[in-house]
Amino acid sequence: MSADPLWPEGVARHALASVDSTNAYAASLAPGLTGPAWVIAGEQTAGRGRRGRPWQSPRGNFYGSLVMKPEGAPDQVALRSFAAALALHDACVGLTGLPQAFALKWPNDVLLNGGKLAGILLESVGSGARINHLVIGIGVNLIGAPPAELVEPGAVTPVSLLGETGLRITPERFLTHLAAAFAAWEARFQAEGFAPLRAAWLDRAARLGERIRARTGTTERHGIFETIDETGALVLNIDGRREAIPAAEVFF
Repeated sequence: MSADPLWPEGVARHALASVDSTNAYAASLAPGLTGPAWVIAGEQTAGRGRRGRPWQSPRGNFYGSLVMKPEGAPDQVALRSFAAALALHDACVGLTGLPQAFALKWPNDVLLNGGKLAGILLESVGSGARINHLVIGIGVNLIGAPPAELVEPGAVTPVSLLGETGLRITPERFLTHLAAAFAAWEARFQAEGFAPLRAAWLDRAARLGERIRARTGTTERHGIFETIDETGALVLNIDGRREAIPAAEVFF
């Protein structure tokens, strides 16, 4: 636990010098959980992003995971990716005072001045209609970003908070603000459902109303980004036809 006045009550904190993956370590805590727990590490030796991609983990960047035992159906549990994105946005704005610099990219990235600053990876364990535990992994380029040449053609170029703003924020300080912001959005989600999170996310959305590309496997769709629906799916207007896309990679 933490004596920090910003730290949310009832939430544990585990700080590690080094770990293979904060998500894997967080998942190992799940059987003994009495409440949510954050794991933060100075470095990851086997960090991973979406679709099993390796995640570069230099010291000074933020590597954290939240493990919790949420109630509800798997599709509702998964909506916490939007709570995490909103919490990331709140933490970034609160620490920098630059609200116009940050935007949210569907499904789970945070942009700074149009470049990729942070990503979110949800992993869950369950059976049937029950989720035993959920892990929300978050990586933030606080001081350094991968070279642009390592990024897939057409993908958003990575940036760092230090490089774009000149501000040096420690991972520990970032976690305190992130944990407080997530706890607030989680409480609102439990009290009011997804609707207020959806509205807040759309207020912060990158390229809303603009033409984008959404790729699922080998299928690519081009259309106007109209909204996200009540399930969190991306809604594209494709030549006058609206299509909801539950999972895809988005390119601008």
